[in-house]
Amino acid sequence: MSDLFQEGIPESYIEAVSRVMVTANWHTFQVLTKRAERLEELLSGRLRFAAKQEHIWWGVSVEDKKYGLPRITHLQDAPASVRFVSIEPLLEDLGKFDLSGISWAIVGGESGPGARPMLKEWVISVRDQCRQYHVPFFFKQWGGVRKAKNGRLLDDRTYDEYPKRTAAAVPDRARCAAYAANVLNAFV
Repeated sequence: MSDLFQEGIPESYIEAVSRVMVTANWHTFQVLTKRAERLEELLSGRLRFAAKQEHIWWGVSVEDKKYGLPRITHLQDAPASVRFVSIEPLLEDLGKFDLSGISWAIVGGESGPGARPMLKEWVISVRDQCRQYHVPFFFKQWGGVRKAKNGRLLDDRTYDEYPKRTAAAVPDRARCAAYAANVLNAFV
């Protein structure tokens, strides 16, 4: 996994990746970034052709109030059909925030050595706000040093909600090869 919108990645490369995603519409793509300003700028301009594709989900990472919450505004301002927030690792209580125009929220705790704790009240607050805004809520994990031990139950149940997915037929092998050749030829 990498951040497609990180500094140093040329816009021409981001456009090429986006054209492949548009062409391969039988897949659902999740594009996640911490560079929300660049995402908004490119989806509003050079990548507008990809922004409205329902099989490409555009998302931002949200970990706290200071850095994470401002990314949501940039995502909301981008002309994307499917927008999601990945609130992981959730490092503090986010308080009340606007989920207008958001299609999906994923929440999870930090895992591995040195993992910071996540409080249940923080998760419940996000879940309840998702309910208020009619946003599907996916609870990924509690996290911790031994994340498997902590599991992913919240109030004795799992939350595996997703936004509506579009389905497209998978082309046969010959058509897939033709798609690939067309996309590659466009950039040679």
